[in-house]
Amino acid sequence: MMRILLFLATNLAVVLIASITLSLFGFNGFMAANGVDLNLNQLLVFCAVFGFAGSLFSLFISKWMAKMSTSTQVITQPRTRHEQWLLQTVEELSREAGIKMPEVGIFPAYEANAFATGWNKNDALVAVSQGMLERFSYDEVKAVLAHEIGHVANGDMVTLALVQGVVNTFVMFFARIIGNFVDKVIFKNEGGRGIAYFVATIFAELVLGFLASAITMWFSRKREFRADEAGARLAGTGAMIAALQHLRSEQGLPVHMPDSLTAFGINGGIKQGMARLFMSHPPLEERIDALRRRG
Repeated sequence: MMRILLFLATNLAVVLIASITLSLFGFNGFMAANGVDLNLNQLLVFCAVFGFAGSLFSLFISKWMAKMSTSTQVITQPRTRHEQWLLQTVEELSREAGIKMPEVGIFPAYEANAFATGWNKNDALVAVSQGMLERFSYDEVKAVLAHEIGHVANGDMVTLALVQGVVNTFVMFFARIIGNFVDKVIFKNEGGRGIAYFVATIFAELVLGFLASAITMWFSRKREFRADEAGARLAGTGAMIAALQHLRSEQGLPVHMPDSLTAFGINGGIKQGMARLFMSHPPLEERIDALRRRG
């Protein structure tokens, strides 16, 4: 809860500073001179409320959505030795990381993957794919679980949700400025908001949202390195490197993880060129090299 309050305070400060900056640079006057009558301070607050509301709502229902979208079966009573080992391993790792034991589940997928989600570190879910359990060694799976526990202990779900809240705020804000500018200045509409406003706003939200996702993905890639460090600390550097190398050997397989969970999975797939800006995970080679340098 303290992490949420701290980030909310920080992000409210960002909105306040943005509001003051717009006023100091006379942006309101510039817009009014061009026929766009907008109260930018009110618009900024409106966008912040809805931007954060959407992001935080997604965070609070993330466990339920993850279970539904991946068909994850939560282990309540272990039926096999694999399930018993999973529960014991997650309990051990959680205790070492200083968090309450999360729910543990298995989802039916051939590709080797795992994810963590939940609205706070003491109410989380960690799940692994059936394919990973079948093809990875116990040491490798333990390292992957330690990586996911690292995401939980580091509060990455909350951090990225609040980063997304800031991104949502400014995407909505600038999209509405663009919509008003197109409607009033280009189409010379003087009677309320015309169709040009709505079309331009929706188009601007799509374009700006796509471009701004690069910011969220940059944060996500940084958090992956930290989760790898946590995995190495909890399960051993050798085991963490071995798990990443095994993942690299299977990179040709398609990844079917839902987009909302990709940032908290162990395997984010491969992208080339400019598409690398929108990768939720750094390339596996970079992650392995970082662990080797760490020793």
